[in-house]
Amino acid sequence: MKKIALFGATGQTGQKFLEVAIHHGYEIKTLVRDRTKIKNSIPKLTVFEGDVLNQQDVNKVIEGTDIVVSLFGHVKGSPEWLQTDGTKNIISAMQKYSVERIISLSGGGLPFPEKDKPKFADHLIRTIMKIAVPKVLNDAIAHADVLKAGNKKWVIVRGPRLTNDERNGSYRVGWVGVNASTKISRSDLADFILRQIEDESFNFQMPFVSV
Repeated sequence: MKKIALFGATGQTGQKFLEVAIHHGYEIKTLVRDRTKIKNSIPKLTVFEGDVLNQQDVNKVIEGTDIVVSLFGHVKGSPEWLQTDGTKNIISAMQKYSVERIISLSGGGLPFPEKDKPKFADHLIRTIMKIAVPKVLNDAIAHADVLKAGNKKWVIVRGPRLTNDERNGSYRVGWVGVNASTKISRSDLADFILRQIEDESFNFQMPFVSV
């Protein structure tokens, strides 16, 4: 069973992913800014306190693992290029320790023109994002460019509005404007991300997951 290097374990989606990954028996190494936010008694979990923007901190987490799951993102006060610069550190560590695959989380505002067919509402949402949260959108686009240039297998999982609803267990995997709706629970999103650990059918793609 693969050993996972996890970034973003204390975020709302990260917590759901950690829970389901541990339940399925995966061994996990994770980097958090405040280790008190994670229980010390969780089996098969090694917690490092540090910063994804610190290369040495990232190296410690990725060394000895088989795959990276990157769920960290912007919170209030985050640096402008948090996801981009953090992803650069992750790719560097993956190259150093010969880890070949990464699953990264982003939002539906990140375009994937190879498969997306955005409708009017999708164009409107993206325009609003460009005005309201340009930092987040620009960082997401730049982080995708880092992954594409990294010579590693990558999947960027995209989602619409995230909710705290109970796990449904049934969701759609499509593209923006194609077989897609406007929301998904964090529990269902975590379930899909976990499935990508063993399933490589979405390598080099950006699936959009919704109910």
